[in-house]
Amino acid sequence: MDAERFRAIVDQYPSLRIAVLGDFCLDRYLEIDPSKAETSLETRLPVHNVISVRAQPGGAGTVLNNLAALGIGAIYPVGFVGDDGHGFELRQALGGLPGVRLDHFIKTDQRQTFTYCKPLVLAPDAAPEELNRLDFKNWTPTPAELQELLISHFLEAVKQVHAVIVLDQVALPETGVVTQRVLEAVKTATAANPGLVVLADSRGSLSSFPPVIFKMNAAELAVLLRAQKELTLEEIRASAAKLALRNEHHVFVTLAERGMIGAAPDGRVEWVPALPVRGSIDIVGAGDAVSANLVSALASKSTLREAMEMANAAASVVIHKLGTTGTANRAEIGRLLGTP
Repeated sequence: MDAERFRAIVDQYPSLRIAVLGDFCLDRYLEIDPSKAETSLETRLPVHNVISVRAQPGGAGTVLNNLAALGIGAIYPVGFVGDDGHGFELRQALGGLPGVRLDHFIKTDQRQTFTYCKPLVLAPDAAPEELNRLDFKNWTPTPAELQELLISHFLEAVKQVHAVIVLDQVALPETGVVTQRVLEAVKTATAANPGLVVLADSRGSLSSFPPVIFKMNAAELAVLLRAQKELTLEEIRASAAKLALRNEHHVFVTLAERGMIGAAPDGRVEWVPALPVRGSIDIVGAGDAVSANLVSALASKSTLREAMEMANAAASVVIHKLGTTGTANRAEIGRLLGTP
C-alpha cells in the first residue's frame, strides 16, 4: 500500500460511525511490587502488595479501544454492565475514550459485570508477569427482558452507523449479549441494510451466526468445519473461499506468525504475511485490533488486501506492547507499512 492510498482510507475515519455489539468486560490490572512482598501472619501465605490499580475496557471493549485509537468519529457500544463497582469502573473507562457514546450501553441489576482481574508483577528489568486471574462471569441465561432491551438498542444504533462489529466473548452460550435472539436481530438488520458493513467474531463458533463478514483464527475455522486435524494453508484457503461464496461476504482467517488469509465472494483469495517480530511479544488483544482495523478500512472503501495489510500491521503493533491489552493508532500502523 502506498502513502496516498493509506491517507485516502484513514482520512475517512473521523467521519465514520461504528457500533460494537457484544460482551464488554473490565480488564482490571493489579500492579504488584515484588520488593514489598510479605507473609501473612494469619495464614503464613505470601502476600502480594498492590501499588496501583489500572482499569480498562476488555472483551468487546478491546475492539472499541482500537476504534478510538484509530480516531473513528462516533463509536456506539451496545451491551450491558452490572449495577456494581466493576460496572461503574467500566462505564468510566468507556466514557473517557474519544468518540464513544453510551446512549445504547445498558446498566442492569440482573447481571454482574464481566471482569478479568489480572494480578501483574512488575519487577525491575523484567517483563511484567501475570499471576492467576480472578474472573467474574455470569453463569445463568441472559434474562428475556434484558435481551429485548439489547435488541431495541441495537436496532436504534444500526440506524446511525456505517458498520457493526459483533463480538461473542463468553464461553457458556446464552449467558452474554450475543444470544440467538440477538443474532436474529442482527440478521434482520443486515437484510434491511445491504450497504452496512457487519463483521462477526466469536470465541465459540460462528456456526449459528447469520451470513455476514466472518473473522476467525485457524483453530476456530477448524471447529466451524468440524475438522479432526489441523488445517493446511491450502485447506484454509479453499475453506475460506467456500464460506465467502456461501455467505456472500468476505471471510478472514488469522494465522498468527503465518499472517492472514482473506476471501471474497467473487472467488478472490489473498494471503498477507505477518510482519517480523521485533522483540518480546504478548498476543493478547491482537485479534481485536484486527477486527477493528478490518471494519474501519472496509467501511472506508478499501480493497480486501488493503484492509488485511492494515489489520496485520495493527496486530504487529499490539503484540509488542507488554503488560497491557494494547491498541494501535494510525501513525503506528502507517510507520509499519512505510507510509508515514
